[in-house]
Amino acid sequence: MFGLFNKRSVTVVGLDISSSSVKLLELSQNGDRYRVESYAVASLPPNAVVEKNINEVDGVAEAVRKAIELSKTKIKNASVAVAGSAVITKVIQMDGSLNDDQMESQIALEADQYIPYPLDEVAIDFEVQNITEDNEDQVDVLLAACRRENVDLRVDALDMAGMVAKIVDVEAYAMERAFGLVSSQMDHDDQTTVAIVDIGATMTTLSVLTGGKTVYTREQLFGGKQLTEEIQRRYGLSADEAGIAKKQGGLPDDYESEVLDPFKDAVVQQVTRSLQFFFSSSQYNDVDYIVLSGGVASMTGLGDLVQDKLGTPTIVSNPFANMTIAPKVNAMALSNDAPSLMIACGLALRSFV
Repeated sequence: MFGLFNKRSVTVVGLDISSSSVKLLELSQNGDRYRVESYAVASLPPNAVVEKNINEVDGVAEAVRKAIELSKTKIKNASVAVAGSAVITKVIQMDGSLNDDQMESQIALEADQYIPYPLDEVAIDFEVQNITEDNEDQVDVLLAACRRENVDLRVDALDMAGMVAKIVDVEAYAMERAFGLVSSQMDHDDQTTVAIVDIGATMTTLSVLTGGKTVYTREQLFGGKQLTEEIQRRYGLSADEAGIAKKQGGLPDDYESEVLDPFKDAVVQQVTRSLQFFFSSSQYNDVDYIVLSGGVASMTGLGDLVQDKLGTPTIVSNPFANMTIAPKVNAMALSNDAPSLMIACGLALRSFV
């Protein structure tokens, strides 16, 4: 069992390993309020992680070490996530009188009915959801399975960096958890449908939530790296120079009209296309809100542009809006990075839920 539904109360830092960086976040709780104790973002070597698969464990471990050093966290336990596309989930019915150990034994015996991979290649976990609707003697059990190498590579990278992977979560569930902090910024009820569009360096993930629960998720290849590459091509810069210029400015006068604005239009097209995929494969034909997250979401004016083009209320995610911040944390840097820290925040919240 790979710790996805680990309920033991243990303090962890959230460690989001994306395709371009490692993001570390440490939270504490006082009453019903959270506080950001430390955070850091450390760049990954090129191609260390490709399409959410770890290619170079050493490179990831080094980035994790750098994030620990920058954040100055003292916590050694971490919560990490695998991509939703790497996980198979299925709801099964089981005898409600069984305890967790008995369920685990029975699932291990019967798992080959539900999992299309050899059982020695997968990590499995489960969580009891509720009593089965038409049979009070049974319970619905959420079964999750992931190729073991996806889990092991993350565990190994953390181990090499001096951390312990206490929890291996799924990105979609971490995003759902972090959305609970953002939802207070909008009018919503149990019927509200929200599309979270997470635009990272190379991947865009659409998660659709109804009543705060994920009903759909889809990943597509598109991200901020395309803007970096266009800056490189047009202005003859290295990848590092283009990345710095993208964040800090100093590019020629035609940058905004010739490069940035077309990229923003491409983002709008990507959001539109992602939603069309969702509408065509579900009973939904509209969403009530769009939430932008990921590194690209912090671009000035992007939220307004998406809202204007699609006609749907759009906000840029900030899970820290109602949190206090420790003195050692750079509040402005945290604010700028907030949209890209949703998954790290959802992972850090595993300390409390």
